[in-house]
Amino acid sequence: MALRHIFPLLALTAFCACTSTSKDSTMANPQSTRTSTEAAFKPLFDGKTTKGWHTYGQAEVGKAWKVEDGTLHLDAGNKQNWQTGDGGDIVTEESFDNFHLKLDWKIATNGNSGIILFVQDDPAKYPNTWSTGPEVQVLDNNGHPDAKIHKHRAGDLYDLIASSPETVKPAGEWNQVEIISNKGRLEIMQNGVKVVSTTLWDDNWKKMVAGSKFKDMAGFGAFTSGKIALQDHGDNVWYRNIMIKRL
Repeated sequence: MALRHIFPLLALTAFCACTSTSKDSTMANPQSTRTSTEAAFKPLFDGKTTKGWHTYGQAEVGKAWKVEDGTLHLDAGNKQNWQTGDGGDIVTEESFDNFHLKLDWKIATNGNSGIILFVQDDPAKYPNTWSTGPEVQVLDNNGHPDAKIHKHRAGDLYDLIASSPETVKPAGEWNQVEIISNKGRLEIMQNGVKVVSTTLWDDNWKKMVAGSKFKDMAGFGAFTSGKIALQDHGDNVWYRNIMIKRL
C-alpha cells in the first residue's frame, strides 16, 4: 500500500479509538452530565449548621431555628403573637440578583411560612423582610385560613399572583420548589410544574403592587438584588436541600 494511503488510515483509526473511549466513558458514568449541572449550584444550607444565615436585623440565627436530620426546622413551640419566641425570619448572608434557587419545604398542619426574595436587611428602615421582598407562599392549603384568600395559597406570589395549576402536597409532606429570577423574568416551579411566570419591575408589576396590600410600603418589590429569607409565621416548618446558582 502506498504511504499516501497509510497516513489517512492511521488517523481514521486513532479518531475511532478516541470516539469509542469517550462513548464508553459516558456510558460507564451516565450521571456525569447531571452531576456537572448540579455542581453549579451552591448549598445555602449545609444540613449541619445555620452557617450563612442570620435572623433579620441580627447577628445570629434565633434558637427556635434548629438543625435536625439534615433539615432546618422552625420549632414554633414558643409562639408569641404571630411569630416564635427567639425565632424570627432568617436571611442569607449573601445577596443575589439573577439566580436559580431550589429547596424543599414541609409545613405542619394549619401552618404558614414563606420564601421571601430581594430582602433588604435594614430593619431601621424596613421593619420586616416582607417590607421589601415579594413572598412565595408556603402554606397548608387544607387547614390554614389564608388558603381561602385569592393569591394567598401555597405557590402563590403572595397577594400578587395566584399560582396555577395547584400542585402542592398536604401538610407533613415535602414539596420541591424552584425559583428562577433572571434579567427581570421570574418563574416559580412547584413539584416540577411551572405555576407562576411574570416580569418584575415593569409597569405591569408596579400596577400589581399598587393593587396589593403592599401598596403603601415604600420599596416593596422595587429592589433588583437582595437576600433570601425563610419566614417565621409562628408555625412549625421544615426546609432542606437549599441551594442556589447565580445566573
